[in-house]
Amino acid sequence: MAEHHHCHEENGSCRHHHHHPANNRRLLLRIGVAGLLFAAAVCGLLPEKIAVVLFVGAFLLAGADIVRQAGKNLLRGEWMDENTLMSVATIGALAIGEYPEAAMVMILYQSGEYLQHRAVEKSKRSIAELMDIRPDAAFREENGAPVKHRPEDIAVGDVIIVRSGEKIPLDGTVVEGEAAVDTAALTGESLPRVLKPGSEALSGFINTNGLLKIKVSRVYGESTAAKILKLVENAESRKAKTEKFITRFARYYTPAVVAAAVLVAVLPPLLTDAAFSEWLKRALTFLVISCPCALVISVPLSFFAGIGGASRKGILIKGGSYLEAIARCRTIVFDKTGTLTRGSFAVSRILPVAGVAEEYLLQTAAEAENISNHPIARALRQAAGLSLPATATAGKAEELAGLGVRAKINGKTVLAGNRRLMEKFRINGEFGAVGGTVVHVAEDERYLGAVVIADSPKENAADALGELAALNVGSVMLTGDAQTAAQNIADELKINRFYANLLPDGKVQKLEELMDEHSRNPGTVVFVGDGINDAPVLTRADAGIAMGGLGSDAAIEAADAVIMDDDLQKIPLAVRMARKTLRIVKQNIVFALGVKVVFLALGAGGLMTMWGAVFADVGVALLAVANALRAYRA
Repeated sequence: MAEHHHCHEENGSCRHHHHHPANNRRLLLRIGVAGLLFAAAVCGLLPEKIAVVLFVGAFLLAGADIVRQAGKNLLRGEWMDENTLMSVATIGALAIGEYPEAAMVMILYQSGEYLQHRAVEKSKRSIAELMDIRPDAAFREENGAPVKHRPEDIAVGDVIIVRSGEKIPLDGTVVEGEAAVDTAALTGESLPRVLKPGSEALSGFINTNGLLKIKVSRVYGESTAAKILKLVENAESRKAKTEKFITRFARYYTPAVVAAAVLVAVLPPLLTDAAFSEWLKRALTFLVISCPCALVISVPLSFFAGIGGASRKGILIKGGSYLEAIARCRTIVFDKTGTLTRGSFAVSRILPVAGVAEEYLLQTAAEAENISNHPIARALRQAAGLSLPATATAGKAEELAGLGVRAKINGKTVLAGNRRLMEKFRINGEFGAVGGTVVHVAEDERYLGAVVIADSPKENAADALGELAALNVGSVMLTGDAQTAAQNIADELKINRFYANLLPDGKVQKLEELMDEHSRNPGTVVFVGDGINDAPVLTRADAGIAMGGLGSDAAIEAADAVIMDDDLQKIPLAVRMARKTLRIVKQNIVFALGVKVVFLALGAGGLMTMWGAVFADVGVALLAVANALRAYRA
C-alpha cells in the first residue's frame, strides 16, 4: 500500500505516486507468493508453529511496505493516514494471536489496492494517449533536406518539413505543399482539415497525407501543443469546492475514528465484565473498516475523468472548480459578435435618397472608410469591389471616435458614420433604416442615403440555445452593437434578455448585476466570449468559456474553459458532461459514507470479522473508482 500512496497531514488526503510497470510486477509477485504461503499454512498438514511462521511470513511479504511507510509517516508527524490504520489493526491482530486474519487482511488489501491502482492508471493513460500531442522531433529544412532536431531547438522563422503520418511539432504557416490533417486531439473533430500555402498549422495536428513545409511562428514553449499540455497537467491543481470538502473531511475523520476505536476497545471492558481481547479485536476491525480510501481517491478521480472526457470532445476545462461552476450554471451570458454570430459583416441593403445611384452611394461610403480596418469598413470595401479610385488617399480622412469618418474625396467633404455623426454636422435626412449596423453617408452637407451592414447568426446558434433551455439554463446576450442590430439577432435566436451599446466596462457591470441576482438563488453565471476582446468579462464570471480559442493566446489565458473549435453546441455538451461528473461525485460521497457508517456500526458491534472488514474497505473503493471512471464518457 505504501508504494501506492501516503497521506499528508496538511490535507489528510491520499496521493497516488507514479507506479512503474516493474513496481506493479513486483507487487503482484509478492501478493502471489504471500498467497502461496498462506495456503500452505491453512492446509492443516504442517505443525502449528510452522504454520504461524508461514502466516507471519505472508503478512510481512504482503504488508511490510505498509508498516514501513506508516513508520516513516510517524517520524514525520504524519500519522493520521490509512497506512497507520492498517498497520495498527493487523499488528494488533498478530498480538492477540489472530495470525490468519492479519495475513489475509494484508493480502486482500494489497490485492484491492493493486486492482484499484490499475483502474486509476488505465484512466490516466487513456487521457494521456488522447492528449498525446507532444511532438517527438522536428525536421528543419537545411540545404533543402530535413534534419532532425528537438522541437525546443527550432527558432521562429525556421522552415520545418512534416511528412505524412507525422505530428506538426510547432505552430506556423504553410509555405509549400497541401495535405489533410487530423485535428481531433485539439478540436475533438473527426473530419480532417485541408492545409495549403497560407493556412495556419498548429502543433498537435497530424499530417495524414502529402508533405508540408511550414514556417514556424512560435517557439515550442509558446506553441498550442505546449500550452494545452500545461493546461491539462495543471487542471488537477484547481480543486472544486467538493474536493476541498473531502480534504477538510479527511483531516477530521481520521483522528475521529482512531479515538472511536480506542473507546470501543477500552470502555466496554471498564464498564462491564466483557473480555478486553474481544473488544480489542472489534476495535481493530473498526479501524480496518474506517479507511477513507474510497472517498479520497474516487472524488478527485471523478473530476479528473470528467475533465479528460471533455478534452476528448475538444472542451478544455482548467480545473475541477471550473467544471463544478459550469455544472451549477443557471445563466449563460453570451457575447454577440463572433460568438453567437459569424462575425463577418456584409452589406445587406443600399438605401439611396432620390436622385442618387446605389453604386455611387456604396462607392462613396467605401472610399470614405478606406482608412479604417474595422469589420464594417472591410465589408464596404468588399462590396465596392476592392478597387477604390486613387482619389481615396490616406491623409485626407480622419476618424471621429464613436461617430464615423470625415474625408475629402474629389474636393468634396464626405461624412460616413452613425446617426449621431449626421446630427453633429446638422445633416438633415430620413434616418429610419434598421436591420443591422447603419452607415449614413453625406456629401457637402447633402444626405445621400444609408448602407446597412449586417452580421448573421452562426448556423448552430439557435440549436445550441434550444439545448441550453432544455437543460434549464437561461441565455443572455451582451453586445457593444447598436440596439437595432442586437434586437434583430435576439429576435432571430429567440433571446428574451439582451443589452446593447455596451463598452467592455459596461459588459462587466451588466455581468455583475446578473451575478448579484444569482447570489440570492442557487446557481452560477457563465460568460461565453471570443477570449480576446472579452478578457475582463471572462475573468469576472463564475466561469469564463472562450469560443474558437484554437491558437489564441488571449483565449487560453483569460478563460477558465476553452472550446477548441467554433462549435456553439459544445456549450450545452460541456454543461451536460459537467453535471454528469458532479452527479457521480455526489453518488460516490453518499455511497462511500453510507456503507462506511453501516459497516462501522457492525464492526463495533462484533458483527463483522476482520476479513469482512477488508472486503468492505477494498470493495467500496473499487466500486467508487469504477463509478468515477464513468465521467470519462459523454
